[in-house]
Amino acid sequence: MKSLKGKILLAFIAVLLILPPFLDTYKVYLLNVMCISVVIALGLNLVTGYTGQISLGQSGFVAIGAYATALLMGRGFSFWVALPVSGVIAGFPGFLIAIPALRLRGVYLALVTFGFGAIVEMTLIHWVSLTRGPDGLRVLSPQLGSFAFNSDLSMFYLIFVVTLIMVFVAQRIIDSHVGRVFLSIRDSEIAAESMGVDITRYKIIAFVLSAFYGGIAGGLYASLVMFISPDAFTVLESVLYLTMVVVGGLGSIWGGIIGGAMLSFLPEFLRQFKELQELLFGAILILSLIFLPNGLVGIYEKYRGTKAKG
Repeated sequence: MKSLKGKILLAFIAVLLILPPFLDTYKVYLLNVMCISVVIALGLNLVTGYTGQISLGQSGFVAIGAYATALLMGRGFSFWVALPVSGVIAGFPGFLIAIPALRLRGVYLALVTFGFGAIVEMTLIHWVSLTRGPDGLRVLSPQLGSFAFNSDLSMFYLIFVVTLIMVFVAQRIIDSHVGRVFLSIRDSEIAAESMGVDITRYKIIAFVLSAFYGGIAGGLYASLVMFISPDAFTVLESVLYLTMVVVGGLGSIWGGIIGGAMLSFLPEFLRQFKELQELLFGAILILSLIFLPNGLVGIYEKYRGTKAKG
């Protein structure tokens, strides 16, 4: 089955490499948004899906990464330096958020992370001397030598490569000892601690990794749209990111990929229904949560289990 997943992934990669030049600009832009959403969902899945910590502050980390990239590039740093540094900068508040996470559970932790996202949003609006507030910031295009990534198509290949790297890194983390510890914490913190697991250390690692992924996604988004303002990073975006993970499948790399991809395109598909768009979007999400408790990945897992029994 792993080989089947690998073949599907390779076919998906091949299609995405070949298809964009034949699409119009807006569709290529949507592919870019899809890749960025996948990175966000992967990071959020590390903390929510694999360690069981509900986070509603992912938009805050995305915002920090976006603004850090814009500000660093505006001060003369190249994109290739600004992007990873922005991920690290976003990881620092992830470390701070992890501290109350050590004492809180469930809805209380969700409220703390939700509050963090709201604080970041308010800071972006009111710290005018740094962020220019509601007026926003212009972002320079990434450059590689004399070549500028100043079109949606050129940005797609850049963002796509970074996304593949982030998927690979996430899979390596999950396949390692760290990933196994994350799962043990999710299943039972008491049992994990009784086996000598340092719960504090690994929860912090999970939050920092999630924040780092959010920061990288934010940097990619800023470079894509070339203009950022606080209204792109509202706390409601965090709810959408969490929904991506839940609908795709908690505790699954494929869940992050599928959830991020599907919920990037679903609103665009529903635009044709005009005033019913939001109603249908909400209905689809509710029905998914009711009938697909294990997410879309759960359908495949169920099929695999049925086939194995047969």
